[in-house]
Amino acid sequence: MKILVRLPNWLGDVIMSTAFVDALKKQYPHAKIHLIAKKELADVVACIAGIDGIHLFSKAENPGTMGAIRFGRQLKSFHFDLFFSLPDSFSSALIGYASKAKERVGFKNEMRSFLLTTSYKKPVGLHRVEEYVNLLEQYTQTESEVPKVSLIPESFAVNSTSLLVNFNSEASSRRLPLKKAIALTQTILKEFPNRDIGFIGSPKESPYITAILDALENNAHLTNYAGKTSLKELIGLVASCGVLLTTDSGPAHLANSLSIPCIVLFGAGNEKNTAPYNKGKLSIIRAARLNCEPCVKNTCALYPTPECMNLLDEKRIIAELKIFLAYDQ
Repeated sequence: MKILVRLPNWLGDVIMSTAFVDALKKQYPHAKIHLIAKKELADVVACIAGIDGIHLFSKAENPGTMGAIRFGRQLKSFHFDLFFSLPDSFSSALIGYASKAKERVGFKNEMRSFLLTTSYKKPVGLHRVEEYVNLLEQYTQTESEVPKVSLIPESFAVNSTSLLVNFNSEASSRRLPLKKAIALTQTILKEFPNRDIGFIGSPKESPYITAILDALENNAHLTNYAGKTSLKELIGLVASCGVLLTTDSGPAHLANSLSIPCIVLFGAGNEKNTAPYNKGKLSIIRAARLNCEPCVKNTCALYPTPECMNLLDEKRIIAELKIFLAYDQ
């Protein structure tokens, strides 16, 4: 049996989908499993264990409806028996249709059900990990084991950093405001004066990280990795760090999947749906002082900077850091 799975498009969602892949392997232990993934996420998909094939999709190389059809047709020669579409998009289902997989399974959305042989109503209120696994459970009419999110990285030659910090997010409502980030970093330096601390971020987030570090008088133990690492190098940094302090973002899921102690600062996002899933070595911190929390919006509509992030308790963050950094002694 050959099974094809269209993975989600974002780093955190791909990592959360590893629980689905694991459940799929247990349900079909003798099947050959292939994954379709966003080309930019190739290095993280390569860390998913027990996969027989990876097919990288790029919207730039395969634009629009015809691009999805063309990409799907390239997979016809594999003669897939079963296709799962984890994203809700029309184009994801279209790829499965064009691949001529015998059975095509996904949630109902975007009027795409005619492209699928079997479609289900998406459950409400589940964590995204459980949502993905639920698709398999509905199809097989069996319950899966308690899901676990996991990546198996290569060995990376990276200098270990005691504390890795990510104050960034694709959504401004989940990013720590600059003044808050500076103040929190100053407090961390005061409480942990001899710790090596690294800051991560994408190239477009580099100016924000530079602004934080430039505002600090003593930054001798600080390293700015923002905009200087590939995804593969980021995986290596996270895999070798002692603790990750992060906002609600992809790196939080990356650390969690690698069993790295992780403290996650939540604002607009809903931790019941998108927090890192594995409960060990994990702390979720939310201010919980505003009626609008969590709004799950990408931009704050009420305040110049997201007040839910400004109200995060520094004392609680430091207390959690003291607990988690004790693991790194």
